[in-house]
Amino acid sequence: MSESPPRARQSPAPAPTAGPSDAALVAAARAGERWAQEALFLRHVSYVSGILWRLVPNRADLDDMVQDVFFTAFVSLHKLENPQAFASWIASMAVRLTHKRLRRQRIAERLGLARRGEVSFDDLVGDGCPQDVAVEVRQLYRQVEALPVAERVALLLRRVEGMSLDEVAAATGASLATVKRRIAAAEERLSAQAGRPRKGA
Repeated sequence: MSESPPRARQSPAPAPTAGPSDAALVAAARAGERWAQEALFLRHVSYVSGILWRLVPNRADLDDMVQDVFFTAFVSLHKLENPQAFASWIASMAVRLTHKRLRRQRIAERLGLARRGEVSFDDLVGDGCPQDVAVEVRQLYRQVEALPVAERVALLLRRVEGMSLDEVAAATGASLATVKRRIAAAEERLSAQAGRPRKGA
């Protein structure tokens, strides 16, 4: 088993509210009720934004990515098998959109067609975050740029977002074994970069 991953500003899952359940809102949204879409957006936008921000800490792209996630979600609502699981479903959608965007960005950079966006490492850690953890988070983001996209996403979800291995698997649509393999490979690459033995997986 790996050591407990350092935490940055983990995205809190939406808290239960006194309003309609997610299932009820999904049903209304499927029926074409615009207010239900707006309610789902307002309830989950902070959660989705937090995940996207920690995977791609680029201010210039964040708003567009959030809009893309919710647009795709509302167009695809008929595919959601468990309406009450809207939060985890849209989180996995955010992760997969990020994966595709990172792959496109990597290709564009190799072709000299893209510039790097502004990354604010200080915004990635909370005010009460221990100094040693804050340093490790900043260092991690500087190092992950060179990782293959699938490994980068899995590692950040585990070590920064603080997801369990099962949650990473669900969010990325990969098997648990694949997620473990990607994280282990990413840790191996980072250790090689730093010239130190890899921690236990």
